[in-house]
Amino acid sequence: MKFIEMTGVTLDKIINDGEIHADGLREAGVEASTIVRVNSHGDIEVRRPEGWDIIGGLLGEYVVRVQDQTGLNWAE
Repeated sequence: MKFIEMTGVTLDKIINDGEIHADGLREAGVEASTIVRVNSHGDIEVRRPEGWDIIGGLLGEYVVRVQDQTGLNWAE
């Protein structure tokens, strides 16, 4: 699966209304320096000690938002 990796602070800038909110990010254990990634389906995944957990998803034109905010392209 392809993904773009970022920090929690960058993810917070990407999220739109109707998607996971700041309170939801905190409840999922996402802080400013937490490593997160968005996969090519728009799922938000957070890095845990043993692997990745899906905590929500992005809707709409998330590809443009993710690439514009991070300056990155999809990686495998």
